Amino acid sequence: MSRTEFVIATAIILFVAFCMGWFANWLIHRFTRVAAGDVAELDRMSQELHEAEETRDQAITYLQQREAELSNQLSQTEAELRAAMDGLRDARQEAEEMRTYIDRHTQG
Repeated sequence: MSRTEFVIATAIILFVAFCMGWFANWLIHRFTRVAAGDVAELDRMSQELHEAEETRDQAITYLQQREAELSNQLSQTEAELRAAMDGLRDARQEAEEMRTYIDRHTQG
């Protein structure tokens, strides 16, 4: 093989490799291209997702506030219950003392 034949064969091989690379690149871009309708749909979906996240955040905030209110009401109700139970205990003790006092004076 002479030097000229070698250069021509190398040039043909490089040209074929270039053509195959260009064709592969064209195929990849052809199949991965995003249509304008797809972009619009992705934008719409991202907007809906953003709105859903905001709604979720608002719901979480509302639930936290409501939980704090209910906890406060529960603690107030428990305090009132304790006060009522203490009052009832004192009233029972006083009633028992009165019964004992009446029993002693009626027997004696």
